[in-house]
Amino acid sequence: MEQQQLKELTKAEEQVMQILWELEHAFVKEIVAQFPEPKPAYNTVSTIVRILVSKGFISYNSYGKSHRYFAEIDKETYKKMIAKKLLHSYFENSPKSMLSFFLQEEQLDIEELDDILTMIERQKSQNP
Repeated sequence: MEQQQLKELTKAEEQVMQILWELEHAFVKEIVAQFPEPKPAYNTVSTIVRILVSKGFISYNSYGKSHRYFAEIDKETYKKMIAKKLLHSYFENSPKSMLSFFLQEEQLDIEELDDILTMIERQKSQNP
């Protein structure tokens, strides 16, 4: 599926996808089991799974009347799409503005800041 065709997930859909990305393959009952308490109803998760199938995010293998689900869209692809949308919608396509926002809003420790600087230096040396 092309990234442009991907739709943003609802919070509930994203929770199911996070679990499925972690488990890789799962029946609905296994997805439900991974939710924190209070767990959603089996039928609720089953409905969300069917919606995700219709959106093309997941697919399944049939075992009689049961279905074992797996992600069609990997987490990295979805993460890139969401980051691009965030960059476009809230930061006028300016990575500098986005980074500045996160640096100001998040309480980063010295180690995290050093890691960011290391990544910047690495990127600079790769793209002189």
